[in-house]
Amino acid sequence: MKILHTVAFVLAVIGGLNWLLDVFNWNVVNMIFGVGSTVTQAIYVLVGLSAIYLIFTHKTTCKMCVKGNSM
Repeated sequence: MKILHTVAFVLAVIGGLNWLLDVFNWNVVNMIFGVGSTVTQAIYVLVGLSAIYLIFTHKTTCKMCVKGNSM
């Protein structure tokens, strides 16, 4: 499960950074794979699924949440 968590985390970070760059009209995924291509859509689906996975598993994998520490 650690590998799945790591892959999901990396994809979620890539998606988040792409959104940040999209604010400046620089969408890296579209630039590399083309707007509306099947590969681009697959990447967006994988990023979305990764985010959903992290939403449901975050509490069990996050060291801060498991310990109950607050900022």
